[in-house]
Amino acid sequence: MSSHLHLNLLASRPPVPGGLQSGSKMRMGPGRKRDFSPLSWSQYFETMEDTLYSLTTLHTFRIYSSGQHGPVLLLLHGGGHSALSWAVFTEVIYNRINCRVVAMDLRAHGDTKVKNSDDLSAETMAKDIGKVVEALYGENPPPIMMIGHSMGGAIAVHTAAANHVPSLLGLCVIDVVEGTAMDALNSMQNFLRSRPKTFKSVENAIEWSVKSGQIRNVESARVSMGGQVKKCEEPLNSPGVSKSIGEVIIEEEEEEEEDGESNHKRKKEDDQEVKKESLYTWQIDLSKTEKYWEGWFSGLSALFLSCPVPKLLLLAGVDRLDKDLTIGQMQGKFQMQVLPQCGHAVHEDAPEKVSGF
Repeated sequence: MSSHLHLNLLASRPPVPGGLQSGSKMRMGPGRKRDFSPLSWSQYFETMEDTLYSLTTLHTFRIYSSGQHGPVLLLLHGGGHSALSWAVFTEVIYNRINCRVVAMDLRAHGDTKVKNSDDLSAETMAKDIGKVVEALYGENPPPIMMIGHSMGGAIAVHTAAANHVPSLLGLCVIDVVEGTAMDALNSMQNFLRSRPKTFKSVENAIEWSVKSGQIRNVESARVSMGGQVKKCEEPLNSPGVSKSIGEVIIEEEEEEEEDGESNHKRKKEDDQEVKKESLYTWQIDLSKTEKYWEGWFSGLSALFLSCPVPKLLLLAGVDRLDKDLTIGQMQGKFQMQVLPQCGHAVHEDAPEKVSGF
């Protein structure tokens, strides 16, 4: 990443003794059951804090960070995700280059608490970034490189274009392109409706995310999904909470019971067991944010090309390029890398590769 953006300040760290780089994990052999238990943020970040940027409105943003010196990598997650989606990437890149890493939960996401949390306009969210940077570093912030994924990439572009981060030295946008994003808006509600509404546990949510292909890296899913779901606030029999369907994934892998009476008995026992547990649901209902979608992505390509800093675009496929970006790339206005083996969550699926650009 540093070589592509000519960021000379991002000096490489010496290799980790013993030949294993941080972020590399022992792989389980064939036949071993995969572990879907949650992982703690503290295995990947040094600190976690809530940053207050307004004494009058009491906006507090959850911040995860590592490092005390060097330029800052400011990480902005995608819609529905949280700062924890950057956990594995943070561990890898922090042990690769000299930098400070700051990942924040955007408004209405994760553990950030703001008034008017329903306001997810690009303008408001971009202002949030600038105010958080000011709260963290005062009037003289260090050099900052913004890296944003999906919605977070769009907000990074809006933030850079509005000069809310005056010390910005680079911009990296991951798998968000205006043309593709705008085309996808019509089918977005159908996608959101296709997801389970509730899960019986965080482990169940992690398993679903991996087996559905939403996150292809099991380790990243184990730390990331904890920031995407929360315990249901409504009782199980409330009309607002559907019966947990996340366990369907596991049930599909089991053989059907031959005896109908036995099957009925097991279902009854399962229902009783679910009622004893706390169900989990999505941290944010993305279907209710639809009125802001067009504002995030409309005009994004031109805005991205206008940002007067070195720019890098990471994509999961070349088919995502629209006309403006194709012309801009041919003119050398930004650099681009494609990781075709990844899903949409490129930085989660391949943190080693993303940190190497």
